[in-house]
Amino acid sequence: KKKEDMAIEKQVIVGEIPVSPFSRLFSMPGLDCFNIVTIGFKNEASPSAFIEGLKNTLLNHPRFSCILETGSGEHKPRWIPTNVNVKDHVVVPNIDPTIENPDQFLEDYTSNMVFSPIDVCKPLWEIHILNIKTSDAESLLVARFHHSLGDGMSLMSLLLACSRKTSDPGALPTLVAQKKSKVTNVVWWSLVSRLWLIIKLMFNTVVEVFKFLLILCSVRDNATPLMEKPRATLTPNKFIHRVISLDDVKVVKNAMNMTVNDVILGMVQAGLSRYLSQKYDSETNPKLKKSLENICLRGVVFFNLRSNKKIEDLAKMMEKGSTSRWGNSIGYVMIPLWMKSENDIFEYIRRSKTIMDRKKLSLEPLFSYTLFKLTVEVFGYKALRTLAMRIFGRSTVVLSNVAGPTEEISLFDHQISYVAASISGFPQALIVHITSYVNKAIINLGVDLDVIPDPHHLCDHIVEALQIMKSAVEEEISADLGV
Repeated sequence: KKKEDMAIEKQVIVGEIPVSPFSRLFSMPGLDCFNIVTIGFKNEASPSAFIEGLKNTLLNHPRFSCILETGSGEHKPRWIPTNVNVKDHVVVPNIDPTIENPDQFLEDYTSNMVFSPIDVCKPLWEIHILNIKTSDAESLLVARFHHSLGDGMSLMSLLLACSRKTSDPGALPTLVAQKKSKVTNVVWWSLVSRLWLIIKLMFNTVVEVFKFLLILCSVRDNATPLMEKPRATLTPNKFIHRVISLDDVKVVKNAMNMTVNDVILGMVQAGLSRYLSQKYDSETNPKLKKSLENICLRGVVFFNLRSNKKIEDLAKMMEKGSTSRWGNSIGYVMIPLWMKSENDIFEYIRRSKTIMDRKKLSLEPLFSYTLFKLTVEVFGYKALRTLAMRIFGRSTVVLSNVAGPTEEISLFDHQISYVAASISGFPQALIVHITSYVNKAIINLGVDLDVIPDPHHLCDHIVEALQIMKSAVEEEISADLGV
């Protein structure tokens, strides 16, 4: 047994690695964040296959074979390489296969796992393998990765680099290909278009950065059932997910000539509006019923700042001696949330598109990233934490989404059914994270139960909003066809 354990250990290259400002931020008190990933499989999970697979892939990644030393006094934060035994990071609990409600068990297990202590003397990640059948999978993997290890896009890319196409076991999977802009053959028109683009970029940047700074100096969002209550912990302590059809999203997307992200953001806002409307309708005070019309809420949306990285690059990263850029390369923007009740449900999508198009054509995400970096370099980590807490304290919800593979993939010979993800540790009562996998979209809500005691009901409103949008599109198509 001793020889077997020694065989599992991997010796990493000796040498300390400096910690980036964002990695340090996500390990500070009040912002000690973890990425929570749930992967459903179509077959029973084999723990031995995962141990062997992780030994040959994940352990070759430098960041996953290092201990995070936060530093004190004159000592700066740093990554210290160490020996890693995979078995110390893989948990296989004994579960009664005849359990009455496996879906509820998964939610409770995930929520309890998030708040269980993790040994800081080891690399900050762990994987739990659950051989239990739920509504959407035959078995599951629930992983906890400290956010200092990397952001959501990094971890999704790493998952794909460890996986292979189900149709071609020797081939790496692919992400959604971004559409290339059309190139015109008319030189003068191309120059005019680029000049106009630069002007719009500069204008939008000035306006959006000014709004961003104004929000930092302003009061908090209005008090609503989505905000904290007295004695609330103000951190997600319950995690649920719902698998829906990505094709339904695409039906609305194609009908409105928008993007999947536009529809998803509109769907979430419509669901939040419906949830709040129902809460306010139950109030006996008429002033509270009318307040939704004038309510001002904001959301934090994360942006991936790195250039498109090929999965092959990350696969090479896990080969001995290879290196590649890794970590937290994210910016963020503050967006107003449209909570007014609309008879035309498509108005939520139109407003989302208008706002996000303006945000995308600005340097606000890069500005926020640079602001964090300059803050820590000039004023130190305490100022960085204060700035981060102020930003999240000026918003109601954190919104994030990560695009997954467009084809079926397998992880260590286990065919994946779906991939859900969320974040713990943010000082917010609500975090909405959406991932996609082939023809599925997975809604993951992280909520503070002291503030939002009915997360399933909130999720129902979000899903129902999409169904209303889809039904309206189908009715318009039928009317156009004269059916």
